[in-house]
Amino acid sequence: MTIDSQNDIDALMRIGRIVSQVLQKMLDSLEPGMTTAELDAIGQRLLDSYGARSAPRIAYNFPGATCISINEEAAHGIPGDRRIQPGDMVNVDVSAELDGYFADTGGTRVVPPSNAIKSRLCRATMTALKEAMKQARHGNPINHIGKAVQKVDGISVTSIVGYYDPRDRRILHEGMVITIEPFLSTKSSHANQADDGWTLLGAPGNLSAQYEHTMIITRGSPIVVTTH
Repeated sequence: MTIDSQNDIDALMRIGRIVSQVLQKMLDSLEPGMTTAELDAIGQRLLDSYGARSAPRIAYNFPGATCISINEEAAHGIPGDRRIQPGDMVNVDVSAELDGYFADTGGTRVVPPSNAIKSRLCRATMTALKEAMKQARHGNPINHIGKAVQKVDGISVTSIVGYYDPRDRRILHEGMVITIEPFLSTKSSHANQADDGWTLLGAPGNLSAQYEHTMIITRGSPIVVTTH
């Protein structure tokens, strides 16, 4: 979407704070032995308490309120009976809708004990997000959201590749609502869809980290709505 009024900004800030708070509480709830379904249930209860609805569930009929991916699962992991183990890298992606407005955020946490590689992977992925956000006043949109998927420069936008493509000349405009969502991995340069039709898998033994923010493009620094 593109911002039309202060009401749009206020509404996006509300749902942005909600998904950010849900993400933080889910990450803080991580402990060895719990299942990803149990972790997802925490997210569902929190969304319900705010009156918000899971975006992947209402938009795509995703079989969970949130996406929870562990270790070799790069993204879109379905909550289920997989038990979280010490040392696991757990990515939680929370996107939700309130009053017709959408926001999306995500983060990764290592269940203790961590190690140098896992800590470095998380730091590098967060750095990639921060550096991309610095450039968000000019460049190409990634996952254009807000109210609904629309068109940018006449082209329907769903997602943009995460590498430089000189053929893509779309430009960010003031008032656009986008998300930036870098994924970094230790081994894999691409991911394959699992048999469940949702989960994206890296190579065996691969580890992935992901961080994500939703923001409004301005003439200066973007307004990040997914903060708590």
